Amino acid sequence: MLKDGTYAAWYRTPLDQGTGIVHVADGQIWGRDSLMTYHGSCTVDGDRFTATVSTKRHTDGRSTVFGIEDELTLAIEGYCPGRIASYTATAQQVPGMILHGTLILTEQQPPARERAEQVPAFNPDKLRKLPKRLR
Repeated sequence: MLKDGTYAAWYRTPLDQGTGIVHVADGQIWGRDSLMTYHGSCTVDGDRFTATVSTKRHTDGRSTVFGIEDELTLAIEGYCPGRIASYTATAQQVPGMILHGTLILTEQQPPARERAEQVPAFNPDKLRKLPKRLR
């Protein structure tokens, strides 16, 4: 099941491939990569999910994985039996081209434990001295 959380994204079309970060929470999906931001809504039904996502360019430069189109509406269908999801997407603006992608759920690191011992204050007088001939 596609869980709420942060995902590393990898995707490709016949033209190019890319990576990004995707967040899923409360039926919303949003993220960014080196060229685009994306946002939309998603629905989860067991191990299957669908989403409609709009993209917008934030950085000039190379073409997107769909070619020259900058603002796209993606229709996404996917399958997520665990922490890794596979999906396909099509863009209304580029008929016939299919994007294949993978989402990998990132694990949140537990907060660092507080140190049990006191860290001594820095005292430069306790440092070793250089030999006189090097001073």
